[in-house]
Amino acid sequence: MNPKIQITKTELLSDNWYLLNKVTFEFTPENGEPEIQRREVYDRGNGAAILLYNKAKQTVILTRQFRLPTFLNGNESGMMIEVCAGLLDEKNPEDCIKRETEEETGYRIQEVKKVFEAYMSPGAVTEILYFFTAEYQPEMKVSEGGGLASEHEYIEVMELNFNQAMEMVYNGEIKDAKTIMLLLHAKNHQLL
Repeated sequence: MNPKIQITKTELLSDNWYLLNKVTFEFTPENGEPEIQRREVYDRGNGAAILLYNKAKQTVILTRQFRLPTFLNGNESGMMIEVCAGLLDEKNPEDCIKRETEEETGYRIQEVKKVFEAYMSPGAVTEILYFFTAEYQPEMKVSEGGGLASEHEYIEVMELNFNQAMEMVYNGEIKDAKTIMLLLHAKNHQLL
């Protein structure tokens, strides 16, 4: 624990979807004079994301789905192109991302490689995201994917040439941070 931080009060503002708390804390900066600060913190749990790639074909599997927050912030269609991702239902990120991959993309993968983890919006959201890559083959396709209707998921599965996907990052068609991070990882580590 950081001795310069003391949580003095936590107020639950909402637990409608996930938890939104107002946290009051005392922070002591380097000058030694404590100050009281308040922040709203959104706790939606942790997640995992994966880039599926096929080295021989030079392709990646991405998804497209509606994202309301982007629609509210200027994305005219609200549609986002993303890597497969999901919240952790289990404690093991590897098992979670394998399950999410099959649900969303229809590919049943056996091996994943963890490449890094990151806080995605540390100023307001508690979530840490675990990033993975996995090579896929056509014979791994066991269903059409598309997500779970019970979770109101309506996901389009896209197989794109890697260079095309990178061009979509540069021209603004792909604006999702986790997707950009994993595509750049693939480029920097010459996965494709």
